[in-house]
Amino acid sequence: MHIIKLDATDSTNTYLRKLSNGEKLNDFTVIVTNRQNKGRGQMGTVWESESNKNLIFSVFKDLSALKIEDSFMISMITSISILEALKKMAIPDLFVKWPNDILSDNKKICGILIENLIKNNKLSSSIIGIGLNVNQLKFNNLPNASSLKSVTGQHYNLDELLINILSMMKQFFDLFEKGEIRQIRQKYKDGLFRINKPSTFKDKNGNLFSGIIKGVTDSGKLKILLGDDTINKFDHKEAVLLY
Repeated sequence: MHIIKLDATDSTNTYLRKLSNGEKLNDFTVIVTNRQNKGRGQMGTVWESESNKNLIFSVFKDLSALKIEDSFMISMITSISILEALKKMAIPDLFVKWPNDILSDNKKICGILIENLIKNNKLSSSIIGIGLNVNQLKFNNLPNASSLKSVTGQHYNLDELLINILSMMKQFFDLFEKGEIRQIRQKYKDGLFRINKPSTFKDKNGNLFSGIIKGVTDSGKLKILLGDDTINKFDHKEAVLLY
């Protein structure tokens, strides 16, 4: 595990990708920064974060053994690694809001941005970006955002958090490489926000509909039981789970 610490960078994912383009990186090379100037979230959103208060890092992972069609496994492993690390710190009410937002007390405390590197039509490696709100208390115009300190009232050591999460990621990736895929899928399903509960969703046209989350497919589509007793499968552009 090789950890590179930066005072500031535009984006840890971008920095790590450029680094991987110029040299062969060791598995679990990590870029962590105190301040990210142009952080990115899912679907082009901006990840805003106060300097020195949150944990912002990216991990380079060799994934040559993983098939492209199974790439959602990366998201599942990363999500449950964060969940398990935070559970050990007694952070309450932890869930994964599909596909990979981490919630505590029904508010988002962590976002994940995964960028896969493909060579010769095969998955080569992945850059896993993680932004965890830790000691920040104010989130302007973000009513659904929170942090560990907001939830518990405690101040946290960022370096300790980083090591805890990386250790869990290594454990779960090791499990995957040993073929323990079913265990990983089950842990992810067990951690899903609103699993088996009537929920409201918004489709790509902005229309609301009701359903019950029953799990995810191997490729990461959300399985929703609808009112006519059919289970439909949605990707993240087709259905948004409302809080």
